[in-house]
Amino acid sequence: MSKWILIGIALIGLVYNVILMWRKMKEIRAMPETEFGCSGEELWQSQKKHFWYNFILAGIIANFFDTLGIGSFAPTSTYFKVGKSVDDVLVPGTLNVGDTVPVCVEAAAFFGLVDMDVLTLVTMIVASVLGSYLMAGIVSKFDRKHVRYALFVGLFLLSVVMFMKWRGVGPFGEVGTEMGLRGIKLIIAIVVNFVLGGLMSIGVGLYAPCMALCALLGLDVGCAFPAMMGSCAFLMAYGNGPKFIKEGRYDMNACWAMALGGGLIGVPIAAWIVGSMPLYWLTLLVVIVCFLTSLLYLKDAIQKGSAI
Repeated sequence: MSKWILIGIALIGLVYNVILMWRKMKEIRAMPETEFGCSGEELWQSQKKHFWYNFILAGIIANFFDTLGIGSFAPTSTYFKVGKSVDDVLVPGTLNVGDTVPVCVEAAAFFGLVDMDVLTLVTMIVASVLGSYLMAGIVSKFDRKHVRYALFVGLFLLSVVMFMKWRGVGPFGEVGTEMGLRGIKLIIAIVVNFVLGGLMSIGVGLYAPCMALCALLGLDVGCAFPAMMGSCAFLMAYGNGPKFIKEGRYDMNACWAMALGGGLIGVPIAAWIVGSMPLYWLTLLVVIVCFLTSLLYLKDAIQKGSAI
C-alpha cells in the first residue's frame, strides 16, 4: 500500500509542476520587459531555437542514462554549456524544473524495486525536499558569476564521487544488506540527505552521493534506487522546482524539451532495458566530461564574471 501512495504522490507532483510551468510561461511571455532586456515573447523566441537540441540531448539522452543510475545533471550541464543552449544564470533552475517530469516518472517506476523500510525511505525523502526548498530561495538570487562558481564546485565534487563509484572504492566498495535504518544511522541519513537536497539547487546531482550514503550506512545497494530517485522526484516537484518556477529563473523552452523528451521517451526506454547495458566505460566518460565542464564554468566565472 505504501508503494502505491508514494507513486501517487510522485504523479501528483508531476501534474502539479506541469500546471505551474504552463501558467508561468504564459505570464512571462506576456511581460513587456524582462530582466534580460527584452520582452517575454522575445525571450521565448530566443529560447525556442534550441528546442530540438535540448529535446534530444538534455531530454532523451540525459534522462535515459539518468534512469540507469548515472545521473543527468552532469551531462545536461555539459550540453547546455557546449551548445550555448541555456543562459548560465538559468542552468540551476532549468536542471531542476526540466527534470521534474522525467524523474517523477523514474520514481514511479522504481518504487517497489526493493522492499525498502518505509520509515527510512520517507524520512530521507522529506529531508531532501526541505533542503532543496531552503537552498532554492538562495540560488534563485545568484547572478551569473555566483552560478558559474557554484556549478564549478558542484560538478568538480560530483566528478570525484562518480569516479569513486566507477572504481568501486571508498563507500562504493562496501556491500550492505540492510533494508532499513534506525538510531544514529537513520539520523545521519536524514541530515546528509538534507544537505544533498540543498546541493541539488545549485546543480549538483543527488544520485551518486546518495548511493554512496546508502552504501556507507550498510543499506542494500537496491535501496539506493528508490531512495535517490524518490528524493529527487519529490524535492523537484515539491521543493526547489516550484521555487525556481515562481522566480522565473529557468529556461522555459528547455524545460518543456526536457520534460517531453525525458518523460515520454528517455525514461520509459531505459526503465524497460535497465540492467542490460555495460555502463563501465560510459560512466568513466561521464566523469571526464563532468570534470572538464566544471573547468569551463570556472573559466567563464573568472574571465566573464556576470557577463553573458
